[in-house]
Amino acid sequence: MNNDELRVKGARHHNLKNINVNIPKNKIIVISGLSGSGKSTLAFDTIYAEGQRRYVESLSSYARQFLEMMDKPDVDSIDGLSPAISIQQKTTSKNPRSTVGTTTEIYDYLRLLFARIGIPYCTKCGRKISSQSIESITDSVIKDFGQKKVLVLAPLVQRKKGTYEKLFEQMKKDGYSRARVNGEIIILDDEFPKLDRQKWHNIEIVVDRIVASKSDKSRIFEAIQTALKAAKGSVLVASEKDEKIFSQNNACPHCGITVGELEPRTFSFNSPFGMCNQCNGLGVKMEFDADLVIPDKTKSILNGAIVPWSGRFSSFRRQELRAVGKKYGFNLMTPINQIKSKHIKIILHGSEDLMKFSYESKNSESFWEYTDAFEGVLNNLQRKFMETDSEAKREWLKQFMRDTPCLTCHGKKLKPEALAVKVNSKHIMEVCELSIDSSYEFFNKLELNETEQFIARDILKEINSILYAGVLSGGFAFVLQIYAQKNITPAPAAIIFSLEGVFATIAAWYLLNQILDIHNLLGCFFILCGVLLSQLLPLIKKRYS
Repeated sequence: MNNDELRVKGARHHNLKNINVNIPKNKIIVISGLSGSGKSTLAFDTIYAEGQRRYVESLSSYARQFLEMMDKPDVDSIDGLSPAISIQQKTTSKNPRSTVGTTTEIYDYLRLLFARIGIPYCTKCGRKISSQSIESITDSVIKDFGQKKVLVLAPLVQRKKGTYEKLFEQMKKDGYSRARVNGEIIILDDEFPKLDRQKWHNIEIVVDRIVASKSDKSRIFEAIQTALKAAKGSVLVASEKDEKIFSQNNACPHCGITVGELEPRTFSFNSPFGMCNQCNGLGVKMEFDADLVIPDKTKSILNGAIVPWSGRFSSFRRQELRAVGKKYGFNLMTPINQIKSKHIKIILHGSEDLMKFSYESKNSESFWEYTDAFEGVLNNLQRKFMETDSEAKREWLKQFMRDTPCLTCHGKKLKPEALAVKVNSKHIMEVCELSIDSSYEFFNKLELNETEQFIARDILKEINSILYAGVLSGGFAFVLQIYAQKNITPAPAAIIFSLEGVFATIAAWYLLNQILDIHNLLGCFFILCGVLLSQLLPLIKKRYS
C-alpha cells in the first residue's frame, strides 16, 4: 500500500456522486470548480471531517467529553489520512483585546523580552529606577504612614489560582501565626482555609502590626527585613485605608515610587496587573458625547434640545432643570447656543451645590419635594447605563455615546508603570506601533550588553522569525490563523484552506510565497479549495518546478 497518497473511495456526501480520488502527500493540491460542484464537500465535509473524527476517537473518554465530535462522512473508505486542520477564510476579530500581535504570539515574546531586559524608569521624575535599601524603605513607610497603625505583610501570592495547602503548612512551620488571605486576616491553626482552585487569590504573611513612627523605627526595620526575605524582595505595608508595596529591586530613590518585580503579565493589557485602570486595557473609553446628547443647538430645553431627556420622563426632567435654571440664572426657553458656557457646563456635568427640587404631576395626583445636588445630564446617563439590567435600554443609550481615547494611557492600554519600562529608549507600545520593516530593523540593531544578549538571544530569534514572515492583517487575515497554528501543527498534517471570492488567487499566491517557507509547516501538505484557484496552477508550477 502506498503511504505517500491520501486515498478516498466512494465519497457520496451531499452532492458528491460516489467519487474516488487519490491525493499525493507533500504537495500543494488545488480543488477548483464551479459553485456547487462539491469542492468544499470533498475538502471539509469528507476529508477534514474524517480526520477530525479519528483524532477525537483516539483521545481518552475523559478528553472526548469536552470536544465536539463531527458526524462520519458518507464515504466507503479514506486511507493514508494525516491529522487534519481546517482554516477557513474570514476577517479578524474586531475585539480590541485581539490584535495581530496577540494572534501571531509576537506580543507574548515582546512581553517576555521587556520583563527580562527592560529598564524601568520613574513615572514621576523620569529617573532610572534601581534597587532600594531596607533603610530607604523604612524611611518611606514612616513618611507615608506617619503615626498610623499598619500591617507589615510579605506578599507570597498575588492574583493567582490554586488551593495552596502546602504553602499554609510551610508558613506555619516557619513560625508565622497569621496571614492575610484575600483581604481577611486568618490565624494559622490546625485548619487552613479552603480556597477555590478556579478563583484568583492573594496571600500575604502578617509579619508585624505596628504604629509607623520614628520611635519604633528599629522594629519597623526588622519587620521589613523579615518580609523582604520571605517574599523575595517585596514588602506590602497596609493601613486601614491605604496600602503600598515596596520592592528592594525596583524603586525610585528620589520619589519612593515602586514598580515591583517585572513579569510578562506586567505588560499584558488583558491582565489586571498590566491593563490601564481607567479604560481596562481597551485604550478607549465609551462615554456620552455632548454633541450627540444635544445635536441641535438651536433648540431650547423645553423644545427637546436634550434628546435623552425629551421622551417619557420629560415632564420630571423639565421641572428639575427649571429649579437649576432658577438658582443659576438661565431660562429653559433660551436656545442652547445662546446659553452661557458656564451654564451649559452645569447642565451637562452637574453641580455640588445643594438645591430644593419639587415635582408635581400633570393631573396633580402626585407631588414631592427633596433637597439634593444636581448630578448633570451626562453623569445621569452614565449612571443609568451602568446600573440598568435592560439590554434594550443599554443599546438605546449607546446612540449617545462615542469612543474617545483614554486620557490616562492615551490609547496605549497599559499602566503608566508598564509604559515606563524601556528597551533601547522605547517602551513596549512604541515598539508595537512600528511597521514590520521598522520593527525588523529595531530588533536587529538592539544595543545590549553581554548579559542582556545572552538572556534575550532565544526571544529575539522567535521575534525575528515572526517578523520575517511578514504577516499582514485585513484582506489576508486568514494568514494570521495559519501562523497561529505553526507551533501546534503536527507534521506531517493535512492543512485545508477555504479561499472563496475574487481575491482568492492573489491571497493564495501571497500564502505560497510568505507562509510555506516557515518552520514547521514545511512537513505538511496543503489542500486549497476555491472557485478561481485554477488560475494558480501555472504560478505553482513555476514557483515549485
